[in-house]
Amino acid sequence: QVQLVESGGGLVQTGGTLTLSCAAHATIFRGNPMGWYRQVPGKERELIAAVDHNGITWHADSIQGRFTISRDDARDTLYLQMNSVKAEDTGVYYCNSVGGTISSLRPWRGDYWGQGTQVTVSS
Repeated sequence: QVQLVESGGGLVQTGGTLTLSCAAHATIFRGNPMGWYRQVPGKERELIAAVDHNGITWHADSIQGRFTISRDDARDTLYLQMNSVKAEDTGVYYCNSVGGTISSLRPWRGDYWGQGTQVTVSS
């Protein structure tokens, strides 16, 4: 059973915008902090943004002020609005739950992930 489906990636020029979506199964989404993770070749997947069920958010320094995470609890859907993208934003973006709280996040380290969505930023 597919439980995480990311979409919205593609090819975008430097400085452009993109909106990612993640449709999640209710058992993963509801009541849990959710996050966007990014993986670039040769590096580990890293958590870059998170939002809890109260709408409180956290963004990594690398995307602060450019990307915005949000969630729609009625649709069990997570979003990432990407503005002013840079070449270093290129990678595969995944969504998944996040442990802990916004002030003390614990990235998901389990085996289950969706297929991700590729974002490529061209100069």
